[in-house]
Amino acid sequence: MKRDYYEVLGVRKGASKEEIKSAYRKLALQYHPDRNKEPGAEDKFKEINEAYEILSNEQKRSAYDQFGHAAFDPNAGGFGGHTYSSQNGPFTYTWSSGGNPFGENANFDFGGFSNPFDIFEQFFGGSFGGASRQRTARLPTYKIELTFLEAANGVEKEVNLNGQRKTVKIPAGVDDGQRIRFSDFILYIDVLPDNTFKRDGNDVYVNVNLSLKQAILGDEIAVPTLDRQPLKIKVKPGTQPNTLVRLRGQGIPDVSNNRYRGDLYIRLMVEIPTHLNSRQKEIIKEL
Repeated sequence: MKRDYYEVLGVRKGASKEEIKSAYRKLALQYHPDRNKEPGAEDKFKEINEAYEILSNEQKRSAYDQFGHAAFDPNAGGFGGHTYSSQNGPFTYTWSSGGNPFGENANFDFGGFSNPFDIFEQFFGGSFGGASRQRTARLPTYKIELTFLEAANGVEKEVNLNGQRKTVKIPAGVDDGQRIRFSDFILYIDVLPDNTFKRDGNDVYVNVNLSLKQAILGDEIAVPTLDRQPLKIKVKPGTQPNTLVRLRGQGIPDVSNNRYRGDLYIRLMVEIPTHLNSRQKEIIKEL
């Protein structure tokens, strides 16, 4: 029996589109056959893509929430549908009885399940192994190193391809290990680690140190951002160690949809003094 699609992606049933997209990103990269050579990785990869294809589409998700896998099973009575093993083209499902939440006689083209590698390529904005490899095998592949900020913000680079100098535009939001297909070559993206920023999907985390005085009394501090312009934020009096401050929309843009950006999380690290003289210890005890 097929596993529940929400369970496959590890999200709750009421998960938002952003949560579903973030879960898919992590799992698809983890189980892509080019990265994961363990037995069953490719089947897991197909399962992940099938779940994402349904849950990322509002109409398909609505049908799945009502009827489960039967909504896409060609052998399940009037529900109709396709699986990876029965791709005969798209189909249209029409409610023939009452209870249609979208109005009477509404038609919806749910389509057949796509090639999982095509879904991956569309999501990440470039060709990457699997079935896509069949289309791009003749194209030479080159590796390009990007700093964290270049990958996050996008950059224009001059590269040397077999003695030829070319200028290429790298879209904002590319991640380590992705491949970008150009007309006559492929670029493999190698993102260098950063000492300040850490990436989790489209979200970014940065640690900022606070003195004990700042944590207790509060302060205004400058924090680093992806646009290289420090941003001032207020630290509340009595701030606890490891407090997270969330800056909405200040994270990394989605490589396939720049209208969506992740968030920037500031983790406030309180520095505890380790070497105190006797007078300082007395003051702390009095406090």
